[in-house]
Amino acid sequence: MKKRILQILAVLMAFLLLYGGIRQYGGYIQNTSCTREIFAMDTVMSFTAYGKNAEAAVETAVQEVKRLDRLLSTGDRSSEVYQLNETGAAAVSEDTRALLERGMEIYEDTEGAFDFTVYPLMCLWGFPTKECHVPTKEELREVLPLVDASKVRMEGDRVFLGEGQQVDFGGIAKGYASARVMEVYREYGITSGMVSLGGNVQVLGEKPDGSAWRIGIRDPEGEQGEIAATLEAEDCAVVTSGGYERYFEEDGNTYIHILNPATGYPAAGDLVSVTVVSRDGTLADALSTSLYIMGFEEAVTYWKDAGDVFEMILITDAGEIYATEGIFGKIRTEGKVEKINR
Repeated sequence: MKKRILQILAVLMAFLLLYGGIRQYGGYIQNTSCTREIFAMDTVMSFTAYGKNAEAAVETAVQEVKRLDRLLSTGDRSSEVYQLNETGAAAVSEDTRALLERGMEIYEDTEGAFDFTVYPLMCLWGFPTKECHVPTKEELREVLPLVDASKVRMEGDRVFLGEGQQVDFGGIAKGYASARVMEVYREYGITSGMVSLGGNVQVLGEKPDGSAWRIGIRDPEGEQGEIAATLEAEDCAVVTSGGYERYFEEDGNTYIHILNPATGYPAAGDLVSVTVVSRDGTLADALSTSLYIMGFEEAVTYWKDAGDVFEMILITDAGEIYATEGIFGKIRTEGKVEKINR
């Protein structure tokens, strides 16, 4: 009898161990993570997803971003954008048309602060080739009239540029790509993930432990990697623009890559960093540059008029940090943060 009882107990113990192992294994599967890094769109990109389909989701997201890069690159001779810039008129795919339409909307809404026809001006300053120099006033007078998105026409799938015009989606493409990555993640059942495309970060849901993602805002006056503040974020894009990202020096002066379409010169306002937070990655990307060009007062006015589509963090040339009321409580910093109210 005693032997029988011991056998039953042994069977029960084995069952409990097996059941626990299954549960543990199932939890492992559910929390499997995958992270990959690639270089595309002229920046290092990092993809992370959690869940049983994490590896497949990340692989598909990587391929999608590479596809968009091939489609939208200004330097790839086989890309749609390159062909459009060369010919001035071309049939384009759904993605390119979507970016053109969205770019036109934001161009009009920002009264030209965002302008995707800025490419001839960027080339004049030498930023695409990294052979940077200050153009003459005569050169600027010749090129500046080409920067005018209102001259672009779309008829069906065909796009027509104004004479001499060229487009560049560098100010919006990464945001569009990060939004597509989130769509891919959802298609694979991912509920927790992120993608970092240089200064563009977009997160899906919360972190696997249920806490918010913490995204660093770079200190514009600090060394690479130094943080001015961190933001707790869930289900949104966080895009930062600043003059520290790309610049050159000539004759003792510093010239940043963010060009003002109205003047042809680098933006020279009172902001050194603009971070836009929105569920719409494409909008966040475009606005981060546009608000930088506008300057503090105009950026605040624009936010107040925009409704609840985005929030922002502004760092001024005096080192002051401002945050709009919707994210004010989610910012962590050793310094002081001023709240912007509607």
